[in-house]
Amino acid sequence: MKVLIWHGYLLGGTGSNVYTRALARAWSRAGHEVVVFCQEPDPEEYDLGGATVVRPPLDGPLPVFVLDRYADMEARYLQDLSRAERDRFVEQNAAAVRKHLPADFLLTNHVLLGAPVGAAAGMPFTVKAHGSELEFSMRGNEELCAWARESLASAAEVLAGSEHIRGVLAEVVGWTERVRVVPPGVDVEEFRPCPRDEALAALLEEAERDSARASERDPDAGNAGRLEEFLAGEAPTVVYVGKLSEEKGVHLLLEALAQVDARAVVVGFGPAREELERAAGERVLFTGALEHRHLRHLWPLADVSVTPSVFPEAFGMVAAEAAACGSPPLVARHSGLAEVADGLEAGYPEEHRALASFKPGDAADLAAKLDAILALPRPERARLSSAARAAAVERWSWETIAALILSPRG
Repeated sequence: MKVLIWHGYLLGGTGSNVYTRALARAWSRAGHEVVVFCQEPDPEEYDLGGATVVRPPLDGPLPVFVLDRYADMEARYLQDLSRAERDRFVEQNAAAVRKHLPADFLLTNHVLLGAPVGAAAGMPFTVKAHGSELEFSMRGNEELCAWARESLASAAEVLAGSEHIRGVLAEVVGWTERVRVVPPGVDVEEFRPCPRDEALAALLEEAERDSARASERDPDAGNAGRLEEFLAGEAPTVVYVGKLSEEKGVHLLLEALAQVDARAVVVGFGPAREELERAAGERVLFTGALEHRHLRHLWPLADVSVTPSVFPEAFGMVAAEAAACGSPPLVARHSGLAEVADGLEAGYPEEHRALASFKPGDAADLAAKLDAILALPRPERARLSSAARAAAVERWSWETIAALILSPRG
């Protein structure tokens, strides 16, 4: 098949950027001819499995939902653009897509501006709702929501990463037909179990490679020595990866840890870091932001990986990646995180299914579940680790997800 992927942004970072490059690689490896339309200036830095990258020319602002750094473009919030600026962006991107027709399948990212680009491209298309556009630009903006409804009417199918996102789409845009829930994927080749000694050595090696810290988005200085000292010995280890902000629930984890005999590594950056560090004891190490090259070695060292968010989550990608590394995730049971818990429970031994999640916002229940996991005999913890890995491979590998998207709706 000839597969086209339209994505308005970069290929590095997180979210829809990772989604795009991972699908391109999976479809290319499966033997499809893949063309990716994006604004990535250095596509050669990424493994796309041989996919072709096209950068549509823009002579106006780049519409975004969250402001980030773009070296050679002016990024402006979608909701702040005029209709003429939005229409110009859509036409420039649709024109680039039309040059590569005919094709067998077109996937566009984000309800806006993916659906308008798909509608203008001139072939049937599938649009992927990622959530950021719905929450940060479209919610409460009737003009944008009306444009989305009009554009989605011509979509062959709308993909939502979870039942939660399906619900948000209906809440923000209104009832939309032809919606199918297909979760995001995990690179199960990059994220995999590893013996402790090897994982620790590789983690320290990656930390040694870190450049000088330029901003809060970079790893802390001296992480190699700090991690080596902190992770010495075989004390139970808990890992949190995510933003350090109130809605992510890290304060619940710290409260629970006060009742649990374990150490914790807290990875991330955000406005609550200073407050959280004051509340944490000596058994908690803050590393700043880490990249996948670090996390692929850190998660195999974690006896438990906790996602304690108190805010609705589209999915639980961090938990799924931890599971792929054989680190049993423990997630707050709500929104998209509940769907990760369901996937884990389906593969867990029956007697351990309650250990995939805890009551949202309940530090006491989180502490009790942590205690229960860490108290398991070593063979039982190994069974849990293997089951978590198996769930990630079966349900969330990119090969599985890529094939599911192309499969007929049933």
